[in-house]
Amino acid sequence: MSGDLGGDGAGDSAHPGLSQEGVGAMVGAASTVAAETSAIAQKEPASEGDTQVSDKKKKDKAPEASAEFEYVVVGKFLFADMIKALRTPTPIIDVPQSLSIMTAVQLEDQGFTSIGEIINYTPGVNTSQGEGHRDAIVFRGVRSTADFFIDGVRDDVQYYRPLYNLEQVEILRGPNALLFGRGGTGGILNRVTKKGQIGERFTGYQFGTDSFGELGGQIDHNFDGGDNWAFRINAFYESLENHRDFYDGDRIGFNPTVKFQISPETTLDLSYEYADHERFIDRGVPTGADGRPVEAFEDVVFGDRDLNTTELEAHLIRARLEHKFSDNLKGNFSAFHGDYDKLYQNFYASDFDQATNTVELDGYLDTTQRQNTILSGDLIGEFDSGSLHHTVLFGAEMIDTASDQDRYNSYFDTSAADVAAGVSGARTDQAWFAANRPILLTNGIGTLSDGRSTTNDFGVNLNDDTHVDLQVFSVYLQDEIKFSEKFNATIGARFDSFDIEVFDVKAGEMRTRKDEEISPRFGLVYKPKKSVSVYGSYSESFLPRSGEQYANINGDNNRLDPNTFTNIEAGLKWDLNSNLNLTTAVFEIEQESPVVSDADAGTLDVIETSVEGFEATLQGRLTERWFISAGYSFLDGEQANGTLRPRELPENMFSVWNNVNVTKAFSFGLGLTYQDESFINNSNSAVLPSYTRIDAAAYYNVASWRIQLNVENLTDALYFPNAHSTHQATVGAPLNARLSFKGRF
Repeated sequence: MSGDLGGDGAGDSAHPGLSQEGVGAMVGAASTVAAETSAIAQKEPASEGDTQVSDKKKKDKAPEASAEFEYVVVGKFLFADMIKALRTPTPIIDVPQSLSIMTAVQLEDQGFTSIGEIINYTPGVNTSQGEGHRDAIVFRGVRSTADFFIDGVRDDVQYYRPLYNLEQVEILRGPNALLFGRGGTGGILNRVTKKGQIGERFTGYQFGTDSFGELGGQIDHNFDGGDNWAFRINAFYESLENHRDFYDGDRIGFNPTVKFQISPETTLDLSYEYADHERFIDRGVPTGADGRPVEAFEDVVFGDRDLNTTELEAHLIRARLEHKFSDNLKGNFSAFHGDYDKLYQNFYASDFDQATNTVELDGYLDTTQRQNTILSGDLIGEFDSGSLHHTVLFGAEMIDTASDQDRYNSYFDTSAADVAAGVSGARTDQAWFAANRPILLTNGIGTLSDGRSTTNDFGVNLNDDTHVDLQVFSVYLQDEIKFSEKFNATIGARFDSFDIEVFDVKAGEMRTRKDEEISPRFGLVYKPKKSVSVYGSYSESFLPRSGEQYANINGDNNRLDPNTFTNIEAGLKWDLNSNLNLTTAVFEIEQESPVVSDADAGTLDVIETSVEGFEATLQGRLTERWFISAGYSFLDGEQANGTLRPRELPENMFSVWNNVNVTKAFSFGLGLTYQDESFINNSNSAVLPSYTRIDAAAYYNVASWRIQLNVENLTDALYFPNAHSTHQATVGAPLNARLSFKGRF
């Protein structure tokens, strides 16, 4: 086995095409490839339908229209000078865990502009609504709004993450506490950002608009400063529109980066990112007496045309130093500081009476100011011990988080019942309205179902105001042991010290809690031949009772141990040929949650939840012209006493995307996603119906530019892709098309 831990990642085993060189080459020419979404090919020969790409240094000038490029994958590892989620130079086929990777080329080909769209085509995971203002993913039945990472560093503030500056998106399923600490209970999502490319000069651009009126553009410029440094800038702007009335907004992102080659052994990447996002919040429609979303309300917005809004301003600074001490020892050291200012305010349907066709509105104004400072470092070394070969990862992480958040509930000056009939001056948090208007409130003013006017005041009813100080220290050790060409093992553990102080301004009290947890991991891989691996793994994770967003240790929570999660997984990874691979996995996740006993407040009960499932993915080229990515998952689970099914757990999910090169200039894509029905709530009284959606795309390539058409929901089906609670089911977009123009010079 190679002892070189350098950025080339060369080695003796491979999972095709997911190397830095292959990915970097494809991303670098994303605007000029003729629908070449095969991130799987190795040393593919030229074909009439392929525009090929070189992984060698590009010339400063744009290529001629007739130029041919050879796409050659050199490296074989999911590891490079860019940060990757696994942190060690391990071939994917040797990783005892289920994972998915989507490159920038695939993101562009399928026209994705959000994390949620990626999830729709990923097995084992599905989306949650996120109350209309944040990414929310259900990883194997475990919902999360905080298990997001950027270049391997925690990115836990609630917002919609952009894709404009990404090399690839990595989704690791199952508990991931060893590498990422608390959370990561069902999986994590890591965004890998674009870095400066030394020795290259290029400018990529794209502009697009869709049939709803949304438009946007982005630019990717890399300036070559010579042999030792490069400057790169990515920027984008989106003016938001969709199929729902009153929806609007815009997003701005600006991300300059610089890379320094300090020496042949040392590189430094510096990055600053600015985000300014604003959008209308739409929390969907209520469910009826049958527990299903009311289709007649597909054009009704249950909110306020002026006050349903979210705003985010963020400044993110990242630094990463990578040093190669020797052929067998490498160090990665990173620093991150994020300053986030977030506001969201909204009204939403909290109840519905189908007999009278009236809906109850509730709402709140919520702000968050958070500063995250994260320092981390890894040492990765390789050595032999007798007949055993070891790849050892040793790392440490320190997190300092200061987070202030408050919430004001809605407060209507008149209610339908006036709290108690005849009480003068009564106010209430909720109010009832007729459900047949396109919008129910304007700037906090509306007409009640009984015809009276009402006005809301968001500055009166304080729900909570908390100031959080969080200190986390972590250290972890992992050893990947190669016993022979057929047997590998991974063993390791992580120690986390999670120390939190929460000052409750409203109650005038300080609460503290300190949790110290050890999260073990063990995996075994058997390879009957180089192209096939069979693996089994066991891992644990935990989530403190302060929650994903840290604010809640009120009541009895400050005396409750963390929720704990255990995962058992077994799987198969099979490179069917050099261009096509199959992966499968079966798994079980068990959650234990201590709660105060209803029978005796002095004792604790442990609530258990379990999720079992199966996943399968087929990805690669069926022929030289036909690329396919298909995934299937089966999920089953039970809560507490076994009589209820966990919410947001579709039994069957299936997705497939095909990309076919017809000629050098023209290619097309065709995809399908299917999701079984699932329960919206824990009581299993509300149901999210199953749906099937068909998507398509067409691409026309000329020299260094492309015209691309993406069509979503080709059959114009009415569907409800996700929900937040019983009366908040998202209305899926009808038939719509996006036309974009992309180029590179």
